[in-house]
Parts: sequence; C-alpha cells; structure tokens
Amino acid sequence: MIPFQLQRIGTIMEPEQGNELETEGVLNPAVTRGPDGELYLFPRLVAKNNYSRIGIARVKFNKAGDPIGVERLGIALEPEEAYEKRPNGGGGCEDARVTFVDPLKEYIMTYTAFGPNGPRIAVARSKDLFKWERLGLVHYTCYKGIDFNGINNKDASVFPLTIRSPKGHPSIGMLHRPLFPGSSPEETVKHKERQMDSHKESIWISYYNFGEDTNFQYAKFTSNHRLAMPIEAWENIKIGAGAPPLLTKLGWLVVYHGVHELEGSTPDQPKLCYDAGVMILSELDPQKVIYRSAKPILIPELPEETIGTIANVVFPTGIDRRDDIGQPNRIDVYYGMADDRIGVAKMEIPDTLPETSA
Repeated sequence: MIPFQLQRIGTIMEPEQGNELETEGVLNPAVTRGPDGELYLFPRLVAKNNYSRIGIARVKFNKAGDPIGVERLGIALEPEEAYEKRPNGGGGCEDARVTFVDPLKEYIMTYTAFGPNGPRIAVARSKDLFKWERLGLVHYTCYKGIDFNGINNKDASVFPLTIRSPKGHPSIGMLHRPLFPGSSPEETVKHKERQMDSHKESIWISYYNFGEDTNFQYAKFTSNHRLAMPIEAWENIKIGAGAPPLLTKLGWLVVYHGVHELEGSTPDQPKLCYDAGVMILSELDPQKVIYRSAKPILIPELPEETIGTIANVVFPTGIDRRDDIGQPNRIDVYYGMADDRIGVAKMEIPDTLPETSA
C-alpha cells in the first residue's frame, strides 16, 4: 500500500448552470477554518475568456462528517489592481491558498495575480475571511544572480507558524513555484534536449524576517533556497507547491503536484498528466525534506479528472485536519479536477514515517 494514499470522497463543486462567473470552470480552491469553526472554500471561478475571480463558499458536511457540497457566499477577490489586469481586458485573481498565520493573528491569502507581465504572486490579509486587504505583489532579494521579481510565479503558500531561516531568524516561510523562461511543462516537452536545471523545475522555500515588520505590510522575502527538484518518473517534467504546509506529528506535511508526459505526447501536441505526491519537512528545519513519496498518492482516474478544460489533472491546493470530528490523524485534501471541478479526498497520517525517505 502506498503511504499517505488519498481516498476520494467525491466532487463537491462544479460550474453552476447559468452562472456567468463560472462559465469556464471552478477549480483549485483554498480552504481554511474560519473564526466560527466552519470550513470555508475559496475556489477560482473562471468566466468567459479565462477571466478569473476568487470566490468564497461554506463547505457542507453529512452526518458522517464527510464534505458533500458548498454554499456559495460571493466573491473574495476579483481583478481590480493594475497587476491583476491585462491590457486586452483580461485579468485574473487565481489559485488562492489561505493560511491562518498565528504570529500575525490573521489570515494570509497568497494568490496568482495574472497581470500585464504574466503571473505573479500577490498577497492579501483578513481577520474574518470576508474582508480582504491587498498587500500587493511579493518581492524577493536576488539568489545567486536570479531575480525572482521578474519571473513568472505560481502556487505560493505560507507556513502557519514562525519557522527559522537558515541564519536562525524567526521568519514567515513561503513555498512557491517559479516559472523560469523555457521551464514550463509544455516548453520542456518541445525541447527535450535541454538539460534539466535544478533551479528551474523545483519548489522553492523563501523566508521573510518576521522581526523586521510585524505588520507584514511590505513583505520582502530576503532568503531563498531550492527545496526540492523532480526525482521520480511521475514528476520528471516539473514539480510545484500544492496545499499549504500542515504541521503533523511527523513534521510539516506538504501535498504537492508533479507533471509527467503521457504516451502519445508529441512536441506539437503535448499530453501531460498532473499527479499528487507528499513530502514531510523537518519541523525544526523545514528546508530539510525527511520523506518523499516515490509514487503518486492520487492520479487522474475519474472522468471528471481525465476530461475537462485541461485533461488528466489532479491539482491539490487545500488541506483540512479533521480536529472538528475528533480525528486529528485524518487529513482532507481539496483539489482541482481537470481545471473544471473541485474534488476532495482523505488520508490517514501514519504513526511513523515509512522506511523509504528522502
């Protein structure tokens, strides 16, 4: 049996018939517990011409405690700022991750702002999940000559607790997935002769010195390090951050995605598959990966996952530990299905790490 294997619960959200905001899909949601203990979902709502907003919905559960659907509550963010709008009238607030950051005593939303320069990581904050204050685009210091500020970036999420940077500073940590020129999965398929660059296909961890600005108003991540690069066949084209890190008895649990090429793929017509895997990071030194799944823990199998806006995609973005029903070892993972719908699956955290580790 594959450790940390995800077991599907079902589809909990799909485009609402007649809703113009969801014409092209609902996908890739953030989830978090609100001050009222309810579970809130922040899906990407895609309107005509790939115009994206971040919605807010309340998750509904059955008597057994399994999520079965959502109650739509409105819009959390929609393109308003220049960095969220494109010159052709398009724009996007996309693929949110939401974490209650304990040292800040507020919710932090990281999301993809798709503006005139391409996708970038933006940040907003809230006390109640309903009123959000934009903090702008994330800024970084250079890493060995690499300027992350001028590079496309997606799939960022922050740690809920203060972590130590490599220099020992108490910091807000962030995982993210830079998209260096030439390193997108589609471009990689076209240029297979290119040598893999360990910087370009990887998940990165960056640190914001918490002691410098407790307001997190002008966040600048001053320390950047490569966390993990593709290793296994199922993720050999690219890996990216998924759901926000969750502290467990084993360490920081990170459910991430990996991309590989399917049979019949060609440079002109690439066929890609997005699977989900898991990493465990050291609690005291999150830059250290202490376990990594050799095989995916969830692969596209259902029609809702293999047929859609983008075929063959399971894309984990939200995570919920089920303390609410007295099952702290149960983890529910919310994920995008073929860039069209939203599904949820569950796993049990084992008592010890499997023997196979990073």
